[in-house]
Amino acid sequence: MRRRGEVWLADLNPQHGTEPGKTRPVLLVQAQALLDADHPSTLVIPLTTRLENDAEPLRIRVPVGGKLRKESDLLIDQLRAIDNHRLVTGPLARLSQSQLHKVDQALAEVLDLF
Repeated sequence: MRRRGEVWLADLNPQHGTEPGKTRPVLLVQAQALLDADHPSTLVIPLTTRLENDAEPLRIRVPVGGKLRKESDLLIDQLRAIDNHRLVTGPLARLSQSQLHKVDQALAEVLDLF
């Protein structure tokens, strides 16, 4: 069962324009109720190992942990829905509640939900 806040490996090919492509880690941010209902798609945020400092709220740093072997940035502005068949392997890691809260705040700011 997939859980909100987990990092999974996902196949994001084919890439279009500025979208991140290839098989890469993604953070599951969809509501747990939809994950529990086995909704056919999942809202995710891709990760990158190309780190940029002082880029919040567009990027949130994720430390090494679990099977995530490199420090990464969440690409908050690349939020997207993917078909569940694109989720290849997981979970690789799970964000702490404080990290997930930071992601939620960044999403709210980027989506102008205040």
